[in-house]
Amino acid sequence: MKIRRIAATAVAAAVTAPALFLSAAPAFADTKPATGASQTADAPSIHDLELALAAAEAAYETAKKNVAKADAALEALTKADHPLAVALVDAKKASDEAAAAKTTADAAVTKAEQDLAALPEDATDEQKAAAQKLVDDAKTAATAAQATATAKAAEVVSAQKALDDARVAAATALSEARKAEKTAEKAVEDAEKALDEAEGSLPDDCPTDKNLGTSLTGPSKIAVGSSGVFTFRVTNKGTSSYDEVGGYAAAFAMTNSYDWQDLGITWSTAGTSWKALDDEEGFHSGAPLAGGKSVDFKLKVSVPAKTKVGDGAVMALGLRVNKDVDCGSAADVNSATFSIVKPAKPGSGNNNGTNGGHSNNGSTGGSNSGNGNSTPQGGTSTTPVNTTSSGSLANTGAGSSTLPFALAGGAAVVLGAGAMVMVRRRKAGMGA
Repeated sequence: MKIRRIAATAVAAAVTAPALFLSAAPAFADTKPATGASQTADAPSIHDLELALAAAEAAYETAKKNVAKADAALEALTKADHPLAVALVDAKKASDEAAAAKTTADAAVTKAEQDLAALPEDATDEQKAAAQKLVDDAKTAATAAQATATAKAAEVVSAQKALDDARVAAATALSEARKAEKTAEKAVEDAEKALDEAEGSLPDDCPTDKNLGTSLTGPSKIAVGSSGVFTFRVTNKGTSSYDEVGGYAAAFAMTNSYDWQDLGITWSTAGTSWKALDDEEGFHSGAPLAGGKSVDFKLKVSVPAKTKVGDGAVMALGLRVNKDVDCGSAADVNSATFSIVKPAKPGSGNNNGTNGGHSNNGSTGGSNSGNGNSTPQGGTSTTPVNTTSSGSLANTGAGSSTLPFALAGGAAVVLGAGAMVMVRRRKAGMGA
């Protein structure tokens, strides 16, 4: 199962229209999410319906393969090199040869009889007996040739019937395979419809989960043409496990109120490579999170070489889901600001520091501490990703820039409340 497109609409809007969010933030601040209708207790779960759809799709693929095999089998029976076709040709050849042998044998009988009849009246008994023997032998040979010809002709009929029966059977198998394919296709359509209907009845919000804690920390500076790695920690402060946790994040650079650009984000967890942040799925743990445990996500923000120096911000919303279609969001959207600076001159050393993240109800603080996981663009993070038993990271201080902080703060208000209205949980069950 993966975190699906939760709050994606709000995040996209926050990135593409920050000024609008700043003006809209107060209006959204008091917005309360509406609680949607939940599935009935005896209704199939989203997980079950997804499994049913996957099974139907697999059956459909098998049915299509069976159609292809049946079609190929029927086509093969029309070829001259098919064993049954070869056997028919051989049978016809043998029959023709047997028929020719019978004709020869019959001619020998006729000639022997003619020779016997042509004996002179004064032929001796020995001559008459020899001629009669030739007639008898010729008739015996002709009888045998007749039997062989009859048998070979029957073999032709049998070979022809075998080929015809095989073609009929292949055509029947193809017809049945096509019927099965249509049935399987209908089963896929029915499974998709059932899943769509079930998803349509899901609640329209993911309520705030007070036990879902989050924090965001990262570098205070990122040089253009490089990247910085932020740590987004998700903590289960309750006693029950979450089936999966994750979230959605966005990053942008801004030099004034009307000049901003999206910044690329890749993410990873312990033991995984960097993956692009998917608008549909966000980032996700792929594993349960027990009560009292935390998991870290690494968010690598890349600043293109042509980006103007100025201010930048990252914001992240924590989410959790369970296989029974239950979901929840963190109470706050975390945000962290950083300065976009010119690349350090050769020999000047790395002056990138780290700062803490911000949440809507967090305190400020933080310190500069040398290398803040700022790496050349395309590089990898050397900071390990850990699962701990501690609580969420302390929310620490912001950088000196105020514009990105206000921007991220306004977006956070909108995400924290407005996202709960716009969210549509899709395939929240445990998927493959």
